Amino acid sequence: MMKDLSFLKTYQYAHRGLFTKDQKVPENSLLAFKKALEKGYAIELDLNITKDFIPVSFHDFNLKRLCGVDQNIDEITYNELQKITYQPSLEKIATLREVLELVDGKMPLLIELKPHGNVIKLCESVMKELKDYKGLYAIFSFHPSVVYWFKKHEPDVIRGQISETFKDQKLSFIQRYLLRTMFFNLFTKPDFISYGIHDLPYQKLDRLKKKGMTIISYAARSQAQYDFVRSRYDNVVFEFFLPKDAK
Repeated sequence: MMKDLSFLKTYQYAHRGLFTKDQKVPENSLLAFKKALEKGYAIELDLNITKDFIPVSFHDFNLKRLCGVDQNIDEITYNELQKITYQPSLEKIATLREVLELVDGKMPLLIELKPHGNVIKLCESVMKELKDYKGLYAIFSFHPSVVYWFKKHEPDVIRGQISETFKDQKLSFIQRYLLRTMFFNLFTKPDFISYGIHDLPYQKLDRLKKKGMTIISYAARSQAQYDFVRSRYDNVVFEFFLPKDAK
């Protein structure tokens, strides 16, 4: 049965919710998601897991940038994490369960599983929360092992591969080549691709789109960037501005 990916193309996705640069509305927070829902936007969010395998809505592996605490999320339990807040807002870090209760199918979710720590536990913990969720969602990740896990264990879940050129990453030439060209797609068979906006256009993506692959991007920070990606590919998540309808 063909998967229906139309919601990835038709909705406008707020990158990490409608957060603000000064983090007074923190990225990936329930407050940012509430503001996105109020404006009628779908939501892109990031997930990591705690030491006791609770999926939480948080981008970084380490808490320092956003919370001022130099500790990795997978080194502390969920109860310990509850004592830590975003700075300067003092908002708490939300669990995936809290996000699902808030959204409750009102808008689609584009859920990124971060490529840190125990990938299998991350995938298992996330699907434990999502198995009874009735709303629209898709899973995607930079880590090919995440995409492969879903192909093998949850083939009906829409899965995507995130990529870019990885110019600023400490990777070997071979690693960078395999990741930026999405070599592992041969084995993971993603349903869609999300590619970094600063690396577009990309001829390989153009060819894949002509063959029917759904191509999205991240993250437009202006209407001009937004319109460019929407004119050439299927969609792009946005941040720091409110987009008009795609041209």
